[in-house]
Amino acid sequence: MKKIILGLAAVAAVFSVKAQEFSVGADVVSSYVWRGAKQMGASIQPTVSLSAGGFSLSAWGSMDIASNAGGFGMDDPATGAGSLTGGKEVDFTASYEVAGLSLAITDYWWAGEGAGAYFMYSSHRTNHVFEFTLGYTLPVESLPLSLTWNTFFTGSDYYTAKDDGTIGRSYSSYVELGYPFKVKDVGLAASLGLTPWEGAFAPSLSVINIGLKASKEIKVTDSFSLPVFGQVITNPRDEDIHFVFGISF
Repeated sequence: MKKIILGLAAVAAVFSVKAQEFSVGADVVSSYVWRGAKQMGASIQPTVSLSAGGFSLSAWGSMDIASNAGGFGMDDPATGAGSLTGGKEVDFTASYEVAGLSLAITDYWWAGEGAGAYFMYSSHRTNHVFEFTLGYTLPVESLPLSLTWNTFFTGSDYYTAKDDGTIGRSYSSYVELGYPFKVKDVGLAASLGLTPWEGAFAPSLSVINIGLKASKEIKVTDSFSLPVFGQVITNPRDEDIHFVFGISF
């Protein structure tokens, strides 16, 4: 775990010298839905990113501004209790992209408001989860299909064996196929996501996310437009559906 942190710090040092682009923004959403499951209610989600060539570093967060409750929250491997105490998430990602191929490592932290122990990385005690992502987008302008594979490889991602009660690593994974397209001035993006085996997202191979997102800029004045989006998300495994509205700044 320490090697991962030191590696990310080294990448950050390189960016401090060679950074070419810096961006900051935020979304305000009616609810926070991730990989087919609701995490929080109405939330504000700021993001900051730094890029140089094909490399990028980003920080992303989400805070429940409605009820300050809810969220993903890994189960404690010893007690089975959820670790979340309030709706707060902070994630850091280092990524590289070239010729449609993308690689990324993300540090997720969603223990929640008041949980503390952010700098605790000890095995079986940390609330962090590290994920590896491999993605590819077809280099065809008329068919920009993308496929991403995401796997938790360390951190708070465990299962308890039903036969003898031993605790092991789940390697929880999520695979998503995406297809962006446009109808007149409305940007659309369809997605299909599944988890290939038992883990944090479902107890078995399951389709957990079928979504359609529509984005558009609404003209407010001659010099100012407000980007808005709406997203319908269904989770066949849970027999659930979500409708999310958001505004980007």
